[in-house]
Amino acid sequence: MSERIILSIIESPMHPRLSALYQRLGFREIQVTSMRKAMSVLKKQPPEFIVAEFFYGYGNNYAGVNVSNLDVLLSSLPKYSPDTRTIVFVQKEEQQYVEKLHQLYPLHAAFLHSTPEHAIEEVLK
Repeated sequence: MSERIILSIIESPMHPRLSALYQRLGFREIQVTSMRKAMSVLKKQPPEFIVAEFFYGYGNNYAGVNVSNLDVLLSSLPKYSPDTRTIVFVQKEEQQYVEKLHQLYPLHAAFLHSTPEHAIEEVLK
C-alpha cells in the first residue's frame, strides 16, 4: 500500500491544527504556507487529501476571474493529481460562496472552522 499523504495549506492562523488526527489515521502530513508551495508538492507527491482554507475573491482580489484562493490549485488537480480529494475550511461569513467553487471543482467536504474533529475524521476514513 502506498503512503497516505495529506497536504495542509496553512495560509492563516485560523487553519485548524489537525496533525494529531492525521497521524492517528495513518497519514503523513506535508504542511505548506502558500499555493505556490502547494503546487510544487502536488507535482512531486500527489496527496490523498488537500486540506485548505477557502477565501472568497471579493472584488478584484483574484482579478475577478477566480472564485477564491483555491481555483488555480483545484484546476491543476486533473493534470497532476486526479485522485486527490479536497477538504476546505471556511469562515461562517463566507460559507455561502463555497457552493460557487464546488460548481466549478469537486470538493470532498467543506467545514466551518468550528467543526468538531470527529466530523472531520469521518470524511478522512
